[in-house]
Amino acid sequence: MTSESASRSHEAQGGGPASADQQPDWPDPVRLREVTDRLAQAAPLVFTAECDALRSRLAAVAKGEALLLQGGDCAETFAGATEESVDGKLRTLLQMAVILTHGASMPVVKVGRMAGQFAKPRSQPFERRGDTTLPVYRGDAVNSPAFTLPERTPDPDRLLHMYEASATTLNLVRALTAGGFADLARVHEWNRAFVAASPGGRRYERLAGEIERALAFLRACGGRTGGLTTAEFFVSHEGLLLDYERALTRTDPATGRTYATSGHLLWIGERTRRPDGPHVEYFSGISNPIAIKLGPGATADTVLRYVDLLDPDREPGRLTFVVRMGAERVRDLLPLLVEKVASEEAPVCWVNDPMHGNTFVTESGHKTRHFDAVADELRGFVEVHRALGTHPGGVHLELTGDDVTECLGGSSAVARETLPQRYRTACDPRLNHSQALDLAFLLAEWYRNR
Repeated sequence: MTSESASRSHEAQGGGPASADQQPDWPDPVRLREVTDRLAQAAPLVFTAECDALRSRLAAVAKGEALLLQGGDCAETFAGATEESVDGKLRTLLQMAVILTHGASMPVVKVGRMAGQFAKPRSQPFERRGDTTLPVYRGDAVNSPAFTLPERTPDPDRLLHMYEASATTLNLVRALTAGGFADLARVHEWNRAFVAASPGGRRYERLAGEIERALAFLRACGGRTGGLTTAEFFVSHEGLLLDYERALTRTDPATGRTYATSGHLLWIGERTRRPDGPHVEYFSGISNPIAIKLGPGATADTVLRYVDLLDPDREPGRLTFVVRMGAERVRDLLPLLVEKVASEEAPVCWVNDPMHGNTFVTESGHKTRHFDAVADELRGFVEVHRALGTHPGGVHLELTGDDVTECLGGSSAVARETLPQRYRTACDPRLNHSQALDLAFLLAEWYRNR
């Protein structure tokens, strides 16, 4: 797409980002236009065939034949686009996927919150410290967390850095998943090491042993786990910054269909999901698989309106609803939404984000979540679908492969007094490697008991 056609697409999608929620107040519109023109000429980060492949995999989730595992940083940082960081998140997701595949006896679609999750919506546009008020930190794609006016001023050049960091991350993901990193036997050895070292590992020994016996059976029958050295892996992010997304929108010359080429799957967040807003309008025009976050304020009528606006042809794999209700409310609020959508025979994927509805701030000022609340919301999500005879399609998590101390609890028993020790997130708290595997083993048990 040329810069001229990108501009036309921009106008066709309902006007400029000034009318959209959660957009930065860019101080230099001329430089912004120069940056988006450059992005409009740049190579796509993902390819249309890859987006179509993910849509096909999500169709299986919508039909109850697969699960979605989606996870990664709350907010990526430019400094975090390293092999070590990508390795850790990818390793964690692959380990979780093996556990879930065995527990649920169905394929797991693996999607990272990676290669584009550099911007975050915020509850307030400004931050005040003492007598100083500055623009809030909106992610590395917009400004810096350093509390000075130059660093907090939105800078359009950061959109170019976002593109470059996303390309670096994608290159690392593709190299690792195609180069033997995802070998099934190797991933299982990582899980065995976790079970042996985890304080709560005895709880998981039975399932880990079953996986070991399944691999032994496969080898005895002449199968080779070494042949399973590659993994299909996709990337996703919140499609928040419309200047960036529109600039990377392309039309497939073979089909005439329009795609966001910034990621395989994009989602609309809780703060930008106005049915008549520019985000919904933009998403209605792209052919990627897409998702919408639904908080406790989502009504059945609004959810059905999303179906009509974003999936009018009722195509399985097109639309995913990611619910974030909170552990105390999911069992009460979710059933009506699921029943209404089912009554319309809309083939959507239902996925749970058990992180955002369970956030609180400790006395020390650290934003955190407790593992037990995260697990309880996820369990409630599964229970609701079991009671209704529908498919609990998967989980959407904020996690890292590092040994951080950002969420309380889990078998690693992170306590309030230890939160400051390795609290490194750029925005919201993430499950660490151990807590993410704890959750995978629990979820595998709940799916097995269906």
